[in-house]
Amino acid sequence: MIKDSTFEFLQAVAANNNREWFQLNKARYEDARANAIDFTREVIKGLSAFDPLIKSDMDPASCVLRIYRDIRFSKDKTPYKTNIGIGISPNGRNSKGPGYYIHLHPENSFITGGCWMPEAGLLKAIRQEIDYNSSEFNSLIKDPDFIKYFNDLDREDLLKTTPKGYDADHPFIKYLKLKSFTASHDVNRNIFTSKDSITHTLEVLKALLPFIDFLRNAVS
Repeated sequence: MIKDSTFEFLQAVAANNNREWFQLNKARYEDARANAIDFTREVIKGLSAFDPLIKSDMDPASCVLRIYRDIRFSKDKTPYKTNIGIGISPNGRNSKGPGYYIHLHPENSFITGGCWMPEAGLLKAIRQEIDYNSSEFNSLIKDPDFIKYFNDLDREDLLKTTPKGYDADHPFIKYLKLKSFTASHDVNRNIFTSKDSITHTLEVLKALLPFIDFLRNAVS
């Protein structure tokens, strides 16, 4: 489970987002990171039982994202993230293809997965897969377990016009216009700090697997 102290540390980062404070509280950060790594280890172990591409001996530290922000091209110069991100794919956190992601934040935690802002070649391949295998795609997004946790795909990243090669009246045009192919499930902080945190996380990830497999087939 995620400790209350981990979320409390993230709240403190948001209130004191500067290097001086962070250095004085480095031990709290190390404790929070260690907690996230321990949590990830258990998630990987459970995930590997139903996703054969995720190996049970994967290094959980390779899945926990850095807390340090890349501020080179950002107007926001605060140096630290106010969340802990966990990316799990066959290549750990660094994957250009389909993967799982867990976002730990005091007020906005969620579990998600798919392909976020894929490169042009992958984007084209995913759209083709939806077009060619629309019945399979429709069945997986209408599956009761998928609807229970995700309802539908995320729609934040969307083309304003129809993608090249597709008609505006295509039956799946609302999905073909997506620039990211992800599905997300909001998680209350109390769930992550409960004894059922791993069980709930794995239930959500298992419901996501058919969608992940569809994307893997598309880009393979």
